[in-house]
Amino acid sequence: MPHSLWTIRADTTYLNHGSFGPPSQPVIEARRQWQEQLDLQPMEVFVRQQETALLAARDRLASWLSTDPTNLAFVDNATWAMNVVAHSFPLQPGDRVVLTDHEYGAVERIWQRAAAKASAEVVQATLPAYFSDAQQVVDAILEACDARTRLIVVSQITSPTAITLPVALLCQEAQRRGIVVCIDGPHALVQLDLSLDELGCGFYTASCHKWLSAAFGSGFLYVAPEFHSLIESPLLSWGRIPPSEPVAWHDEFLWLGTRDNSAFLTVPVAIDVFEQIGLENFRDHSHSLAQYARDRLERELGCKSLVEDDPAWYMSMAHLELPLSDASGLQQQLWQEFQIEIPVICWQDRWFIRVSCHLYNDESQLDKLIGALKSLTSNP
Repeated sequence: MPHSLWTIRADTTYLNHGSFGPPSQPVIEARRQWQEQLDLQPMEVFVRQQETALLAARDRLASWLSTDPTNLAFVDNATWAMNVVAHSFPLQPGDRVVLTDHEYGAVERIWQRAAAKASAEVVQATLPAYFSDAQQVVDAILEACDARTRLIVVSQITSPTAITLPVALLCQEAQRRGIVVCIDGPHALVQLDLSLDELGCGFYTASCHKWLSAAFGSGFLYVAPEFHSLIESPLLSWGRIPPSEPVAWHDEFLWLGTRDNSAFLTVPVAIDVFEQIGLENFRDHSHSLAQYARDRLERELGCKSLVEDDPAWYMSMAHLELPLSDASGLQQQLWQEFQIEIPVICWQDRWFIRVSCHLYNDESQLDKLIGALKSLTSNP
Protein backbone atom coordinates (compact mmCIF):
# COMPACT_ATOMS: atom_id res chain seq x y z
CA MET A 1 0.00 0.00 0.00
CA PRO A 2 1.31 3.52 -0.82
CA HIS A 3 0.88 4.81 2.74
CA SER A 4 3.36 2.19 3.99
CA LEU A 5 6.13 3.98 2.07
CA TRP A 6 6.05 6.70 4.74
CA THR A 7 7.01 5.94 8.34
CA ILE A 8 5.72 8.50 10.83
CA ARG A 9 6.79 8.27 14.47
CA ALA A 10 4.28 6.09 16.31
CA ASP A 11 3.30 8.73 18.89
CA THR A 12 2.54 11.39 16.26
CA THR A 13 -0.54 12.29 14.24
CA TYR A 14 1.15 14.22 11.45
CA LEU A 15 -1.11 16.71 9.66
CA ASN A 16 1.63 19.13 8.65
CA HIS A 17 3.13 17.83 5.42
CA GLY A 18 2.73 21.34 4.03
CA SER A 19 5.42 22.67 6.37
CA PHE A 20 7.88 19.78 6.42
CA GLY A 21 7.04 16.78 4.25
CA PRO A 22 8.64 13.56 5.53
CA PRO A 23 10.46 11.67 2.76
CA SER A 24 9.31 8.23 1.65
CA GLN A 25 11.33 5.15 2.56
CA PRO A 26 12.83 4.74 -0.96
CA VAL A 27 14.06 8.34 -0.77
CA ILE A 28 15.54 7.81 2.71
CA GLU A 29 17.40 4.74 1.45
CA ALA A 30 18.70 6.53 -1.66
CA ARG A 31 19.98 9.42 0.44
CA ARG A 32 21.62 7.00 2.90
CA GLN A 33 23.46 5.24 0.09
CA TRP A 34 24.83 8.46 -1.36
CA GLN A 35 25.91 9.75 2.06
CA GLU A 36 27.61 6.46 2.84
CA GLN A 37 29.54 6.56 -0.44
CA LEU A 38 30.59 10.13 0.27
CA ASP A 39 31.82 9.31 3.77
CA LEU A 40 33.73 6.22 2.58
CA GLN A 41 35.45 7.82 -0.44
CA PRO A 42 34.92 11.60 -0.79
CA MET A 43 37.14 11.97 -3.86
CA GLU A 44 35.20 9.33 -5.76
CA VAL A 45 31.91 11.12 -5.17
CA PHE A 46 32.94 14.77 -5.30
CA VAL A 47 35.35 14.58 -8.22
CA ARG A 48 34.28 11.59 -10.34
CA GLN A 49 30.58 10.95 -9.76
CA GLN A 50 28.80 14.02 -8.46
CA GLU A 51 28.53 16.27 -11.52
CA THR A 52 27.29 13.50 -13.80
CA ALA A 53 24.78 12.34 -11.18
CA LEU A 54 23.50 15.88 -10.53
CA LEU A 55 22.99 16.52 -14.23
CA ALA A 56 21.14 13.22 -14.62
CA ALA A 57 18.90 14.11 -11.66
CA ARG A 58 18.24 17.55 -13.14
CA ASP A 59 17.37 15.96 -16.50
CA ARG A 60 14.81 13.72 -14.79
CA LEU A 61 13.26 16.66 -12.96
CA ALA A 62 13.18 18.78 -16.12
CA SER A 63 11.39 16.05 -18.05
CA TRP A 64 8.81 15.72 -15.27
CA LEU A 65 8.25 19.49 -15.27
CA SER A 66 8.08 19.71 -19.08
CA THR A 67 11.02 22.03 -19.58
CA ASP A 68 14.56 21.89 -20.91
CA PRO A 69 17.25 20.98 -18.33
CA THR A 70 19.15 24.16 -19.19
CA ASN A 71 16.32 26.14 -17.57
CA LEU A 72 16.84 24.53 -14.15
CA ALA A 73 19.35 24.62 -11.32
CA PHE A 74 19.23 22.70 -8.05
CA VAL A 75 19.20 24.87 -4.92
CA ASP A 76 18.43 24.01 -1.31
CA ASN A 77 14.81 25.21 -1.27
CA ALA A 78 12.34 27.75 -2.67
CA THR A 79 13.61 30.47 -0.33
CA TRP A 80 17.17 29.99 -1.62
CA ALA A 81 15.87 30.16 -5.19
CA MET A 82 13.91 33.33 -4.47
CA ASN A 83 17.06 34.92 -3.05
CA VAL A 84 18.86 34.14 -6.33
CA VAL A 85 16.11 35.89 -8.30
CA ALA A 86 16.12 38.90 -5.97
CA HIS A 87 19.92 39.09 -6.16
CA SER A 88 19.87 38.94 -9.97
CA PHE A 89 16.80 40.86 -11.13
CA PRO A 90 17.87 44.35 -12.29
CA LEU A 91 15.70 46.74 -10.28
CA GLN A 92 16.26 50.45 -10.80
CA PRO A 93 15.34 53.41 -8.57
CA GLY A 94 11.58 53.94 -8.69
CA ASP A 95 10.78 50.46 -9.99
CA ARG A 96 7.99 48.52 -8.33
CA VAL A 97 7.63 44.86 -7.32
CA VAL A 98 4.08 43.68 -6.64
CA LEU A 99 3.35 40.98 -4.06
CA THR A 100 -0.03 39.85 -2.72
CA ASP A 101 -1.27 40.06 0.85
CA HIS A 102 -1.22 36.22 0.96
CA GLU A 103 2.53 35.94 0.35
CA TYR A 104 4.95 33.93 2.46
CA GLY A 105 6.68 36.08 5.07
CA ALA A 106 10.22 35.13 4.06
CA VAL A 107 9.48 36.10 0.45
CA GLU A 108 8.25 39.49 1.62
CA ARG A 109 11.50 40.02 3.53
CA ILE A 110 13.60 39.02 0.52
CA TRP A 111 11.96 41.55 -1.78
CA GLN A 112 11.81 44.31 0.81
CA ARG A 113 15.59 44.07 1.12
CA ALA A 114 16.17 43.87 -2.64
CA ALA A 115 13.90 46.86 -3.24
CA ALA A 116 15.56 48.91 -0.51
CA LYS A 117 19.02 48.30 -1.98
CA ALA A 118 17.82 49.45 -5.41
CA SER A 119 15.71 52.38 -4.12
CA ALA A 120 12.74 50.54 -5.57
CA GLU A 121 9.37 49.84 -3.95
CA VAL A 122 7.35 46.80 -2.89
CA VAL A 123 3.60 47.19 -3.43
CA GLN A 124 1.05 44.83 -1.89
CA ALA A 125 -2.01 43.74 -3.85
CA THR A 126 -5.13 43.00 -1.79
CA LEU A 127 -6.83 39.79 -2.92
CA PRO A 128 -10.59 39.16 -2.59
CA ALA A 129 -12.02 38.25 0.82
CA TYR A 130 -13.57 35.11 -0.71
CA PHE A 131 -12.23 33.17 -3.71
CA SER A 132 -14.68 31.95 -6.34
CA ASP A 133 -13.70 33.77 -9.56
CA ALA A 134 -10.23 33.45 -11.13
CA GLN A 135 -10.46 36.66 -13.16
CA GLN A 136 -11.35 38.62 -10.04
CA VAL A 137 -8.12 37.42 -8.41
CA VAL A 138 -6.01 38.35 -11.43
CA ASP A 139 -7.68 41.76 -11.69
CA ALA A 140 -6.91 42.44 -8.02
CA ILE A 141 -3.21 41.83 -8.65
CA LEU A 142 -3.11 43.86 -11.84
CA GLU A 143 -4.86 46.78 -10.15
CA ALA A 144 -1.76 47.12 -7.96
CA CYS A 145 0.46 47.40 -11.06
CA ASP A 146 1.34 50.55 -12.95
CA ALA A 147 3.86 51.74 -15.53
CA ARG A 148 6.69 51.39 -13.00
CA THR A 149 5.93 47.73 -12.16
CA ARG A 150 8.76 45.47 -13.31
CA LEU A 151 7.92 42.24 -11.51
CA ILE A 152 5.00 40.38 -9.92
CA VAL A 153 5.91 37.82 -7.24
CA VAL A 154 3.09 35.40 -6.49
CA SER A 155 2.58 31.99 -4.90
CA GLN A 156 0.96 29.25 -6.95
CA ILE A 157 -0.41 27.82 -3.70
CA THR A 158 -0.25 30.30 -0.84
CA SER A 159 1.46 29.27 2.38
CA PRO A 160 -0.52 31.15 5.09
CA THR A 161 -3.89 30.49 3.40
CA ALA A 162 -3.40 27.33 1.25
CA ILE A 163 -5.19 28.81 -1.77
CA THR A 164 -4.39 27.78 -5.36
CA LEU A 165 -4.06 31.00 -7.34
CA PRO A 166 -4.71 31.25 -11.12
CA VAL A 167 -1.08 31.89 -12.03
CA ALA A 168 -1.33 30.78 -15.68
CA LEU A 169 -4.02 33.39 -16.34
CA LEU A 170 -1.98 35.97 -14.43
CA CYS A 171 1.10 35.26 -16.55
CA GLN A 172 -0.90 35.76 -19.75
CA GLU A 173 -2.25 39.12 -18.57
CA ALA A 174 1.14 40.25 -17.22
CA GLN A 175 2.92 39.40 -20.48
CA ARG A 176 0.54 41.69 -22.37
CA ARG A 177 1.61 44.48 -20.03
CA GLY A 178 5.32 43.71 -20.27
CA ILE A 179 5.56 42.64 -16.62
CA VAL A 180 7.68 39.65 -15.58
CA VAL A 181 6.18 37.09 -13.17
CA CYS A 182 8.12 35.14 -10.55
CA ILE A 183 6.12 32.24 -9.10
CA ASP A 184 6.80 30.80 -5.66
CA GLY A 185 5.72 27.17 -6.00
CA PRO A 186 6.89 24.96 -3.12
CA HIS A 187 3.37 23.61 -2.48
CA ALA A 188 2.51 23.00 -6.15
CA LEU A 189 4.67 19.98 -6.96
CA VAL A 190 2.47 16.82 -6.94
CA GLN A 191 -0.64 18.75 -5.86
CA LEU A 192 -0.88 20.25 -9.36
CA ASP A 193 0.19 19.39 -12.89
CA LEU A 194 3.17 21.55 -13.82
CA SER A 195 4.39 22.41 -17.29
CA LEU A 196 6.81 25.22 -16.58
CA ASP A 197 7.36 26.35 -20.16
CA GLU A 198 3.62 26.66 -20.74
CA LEU A 199 3.05 28.81 -17.63
CA GLY A 200 4.74 31.80 -19.21
CA CYS A 201 6.56 32.96 -16.07
CA GLY A 202 10.07 34.35 -16.02
CA PHE A 203 11.09 32.53 -12.84
CA TYR A 204 9.73 29.64 -10.77
CA THR A 205 11.02 28.62 -7.34
CA ALA A 206 10.14 25.39 -5.53
CA SER A 207 11.05 22.91 -2.80
CA CYS A 208 11.09 19.23 -3.73
CA HIS A 209 11.06 18.21 -0.06
CA LYS A 210 7.46 19.32 0.46
CA TRP A 211 4.71 17.43 -1.37
CA LEU A 212 7.08 15.52 -3.67
CA SER A 213 8.69 14.08 -0.51
CA ALA A 214 12.27 14.21 -1.75
CA ALA A 215 14.97 14.58 0.90
CA PHE A 216 15.10 17.77 2.99
CA GLY A 217 17.26 20.42 1.35
CA SER A 218 16.22 19.78 -2.26
CA GLY A 219 14.73 22.55 -4.35
CA PHE A 220 15.14 24.18 -7.73
CA LEU A 221 15.10 27.44 -9.63
CA TYR A 222 13.54 27.66 -13.08
CA VAL A 223 14.62 30.52 -15.33
CA ALA A 224 12.99 31.16 -18.72
CA PRO A 225 15.57 31.26 -21.55
CA GLU A 226 15.27 35.03 -22.11
CA PHE A 227 16.44 35.64 -18.53
CA HIS A 228 19.40 33.23 -18.36
CA SER A 229 21.92 36.03 -18.81
CA LEU A 230 20.58 37.86 -15.74
CA ILE A 231 21.22 35.10 -13.22
CA GLU A 232 24.17 35.46 -10.87
CA SER A 233 24.76 33.02 -8.03
CA PRO A 234 25.07 34.90 -4.71
CA LEU A 235 27.62 32.27 -3.66
CA LEU A 236 30.57 32.01 -6.05
CA SER A 237 32.82 28.96 -6.09
CA TRP A 238 34.28 26.89 -8.93
CA GLY A 239 30.90 26.20 -10.52
CA ARG A 240 32.32 23.04 -12.09
CA ILE A 241 35.20 20.82 -11.08
CA PRO A 242 38.43 22.12 -12.70
CA PRO A 243 39.65 21.88 -15.40
CA SER A 244 36.04 22.25 -16.56
CA GLU A 245 34.77 25.81 -16.39
CA PRO A 246 31.24 27.20 -16.05
CA VAL A 247 29.80 28.30 -19.37
CA ALA A 248 26.06 28.59 -18.60
CA TRP A 249 24.12 30.20 -15.76
CA HIS A 250 23.20 26.86 -14.18
CA ASP A 251 26.84 25.69 -14.11
CA GLU A 252 27.54 28.08 -11.24
CA PHE A 253 25.26 25.99 -8.99
CA LEU A 254 26.93 22.61 -9.60
CA TRP A 255 30.03 22.90 -7.41
CA LEU A 256 29.73 25.06 -4.30
CA GLY A 257 32.34 23.25 -2.22
CA THR A 258 31.90 20.30 0.10
CA ARG A 259 28.11 20.44 0.29
CA ASP A 260 26.32 17.13 0.76
CA ASN A 261 24.32 16.94 -2.48
CA SER A 262 22.56 13.69 -1.64
CA ALA A 263 19.21 15.49 -1.25
CA PHE A 264 19.26 16.57 -4.90
CA LEU A 265 20.21 13.07 -6.00
CA THR A 266 17.05 11.65 -4.38
CA VAL A 267 14.73 13.71 -6.58
CA PRO A 268 14.47 11.08 -9.35
CA VAL A 269 13.58 8.47 -6.73
CA ALA A 270 10.86 10.74 -5.32
CA ILE A 271 9.42 11.22 -8.80
CA ASP A 272 9.50 7.47 -9.41
CA VAL A 273 7.54 6.87 -6.19
CA PHE A 274 4.71 9.16 -7.23
CA GLU A 275 4.63 7.89 -10.78
CA GLN A 276 4.23 4.37 -9.42
CA ILE A 277 1.49 5.49 -7.01
CA GLY A 278 -0.19 7.62 -9.66
CA LEU A 279 -0.59 11.37 -9.25
CA GLU A 280 -4.37 11.13 -9.67
CA ASN A 281 -4.53 8.49 -6.93
CA PHE A 282 -2.66 10.84 -4.61
CA ARG A 283 -4.86 13.79 -5.49
CA ASP A 284 -8.10 11.84 -5.13
CA HIS A 285 -7.05 10.60 -1.69
CA SER A 286 -5.62 13.87 -0.36
CA HIS A 287 -8.43 16.09 -1.66
CA SER A 288 -11.09 13.73 -0.31
CA LEU A 289 -9.50 14.00 3.15
CA ALA A 290 -9.10 17.77 2.90
CA GLN A 291 -12.75 18.08 1.90
CA TYR A 292 -13.77 15.83 4.81
CA ALA A 293 -11.77 17.97 7.23
CA ARG A 294 -13.24 21.16 5.81
CA ASP A 295 -16.81 19.85 6.09
CA ARG A 296 -16.46 18.75 9.71
CA LEU A 297 -14.64 21.89 10.80
CA GLU A 298 -17.36 24.04 9.27
CA ARG A 299 -20.30 22.04 10.60
CA GLU A 300 -19.07 21.13 14.07
CA LEU A 301 -16.80 24.01 15.08
CA GLY A 302 -18.19 26.89 13.04
CA CYS A 303 -14.96 27.41 11.10
CA LYS A 304 -15.04 29.35 7.84
CA SER A 305 -13.12 28.81 4.60
CA LEU A 306 -11.78 31.53 2.33
CA VAL A 307 -12.47 29.58 -0.87
CA GLU A 308 -15.29 27.91 -2.75
CA ASP A 309 -15.47 24.14 -2.22
CA ASP A 310 -13.74 23.27 -5.49
CA PRO A 311 -10.40 21.52 -6.19
CA ALA A 312 -9.53 24.48 -8.42
CA TRP A 313 -9.00 26.47 -5.20
CA TYR A 314 -7.56 23.83 -2.85
CA MET A 315 -6.27 20.29 -3.24
CA SER A 316 -4.44 18.64 -0.31
CA MET A 317 -4.76 21.29 2.39
CA ALA A 318 -7.95 22.36 4.16
CA HIS A 319 -7.55 25.86 5.55
CA LEU A 320 -10.20 27.43 7.75
CA GLU A 321 -10.65 30.38 10.07
CA LEU A 322 -11.11 29.42 13.71
CA PRO A 323 -13.95 31.09 15.64
CA LEU A 324 -11.45 32.28 18.26
CA SER A 325 -10.16 35.75 19.04
CA ASP A 326 -6.90 34.30 20.37
CA ALA A 327 -5.51 30.90 19.39
CA SER A 328 -1.89 31.70 20.18
CA GLY A 329 -1.33 28.59 22.31
CA LEU A 330 -3.50 26.16 20.38
CA GLN A 331 -0.82 24.61 18.17
CA GLN A 332 1.35 23.78 21.17
CA GLN A 333 -1.64 22.43 23.11
CA LEU A 334 -2.59 20.13 20.23
CA TRP A 335 0.89 18.67 20.34
CA GLN A 336 1.39 18.49 24.09
CA GLU A 337 -2.03 17.05 24.92
CA PHE A 338 -2.91 15.05 21.79
CA GLN A 339 0.39 14.60 19.86
CA ILE A 340 -1.13 16.22 16.79
CA GLU A 341 1.27 18.21 14.61
CA ILE A 342 -0.64 20.89 12.73
CA PRO A 343 -0.04 24.62 12.11
CA VAL A 344 -2.29 27.25 13.69
CA ILE A 345 -1.60 30.47 11.82
CA CYS A 346 -2.24 34.10 12.64
CA TRP A 347 -2.90 35.93 9.37
CA GLN A 348 -4.25 39.48 9.15
CA ASP A 349 -5.06 39.39 12.88
CA ARG A 350 -7.26 36.30 12.48
CA TRP A 351 -6.55 32.72 13.46
CA PHE A 352 -6.58 29.81 11.00
CA ILE A 353 -5.83 26.09 11.02
CA ARG A 354 -4.19 24.41 8.02
CA VAL A 355 -4.82 20.65 7.67
CA SER A 356 -2.36 18.87 5.35
CA CYS A 357 -3.54 15.54 3.96
CA HIS A 358 -1.16 12.98 2.48
CA LEU A 359 -1.16 9.28 1.64
CA TYR A 360 -0.26 8.30 5.20
CA ASN A 361 -3.27 10.18 6.62
CA ASP A 362 -6.82 8.85 7.04
CA GLU A 363 -10.22 9.95 8.34
CA SER A 364 -9.58 8.58 11.83
CA GLN A 365 -6.73 11.07 12.26
CA LEU A 366 -9.01 13.91 11.19
CA ASP A 367 -11.65 12.67 13.62
CA LYS A 368 -8.99 12.81 16.34
CA LEU A 369 -8.21 16.40 15.36
CA ILE A 370 -11.87 17.41 15.51
CA GLY A 371 -12.27 15.82 18.94
CA ALA A 372 -9.14 17.54 20.22
CA LEU A 373 -10.26 20.93 18.93
CA LYS A 374 -13.67 20.50 20.54
CA SER A 375 -12.01 19.65 23.81
CA LEU A 376 -9.61 22.60 23.74
CA THR A 377 -12.07 25.22 22.51
CA SER A 378 -15.22 24.28 24.43
CA ASN A 379 -14.27 26.61 27.31
CA PRO A 380 -12.25 29.41 25.74
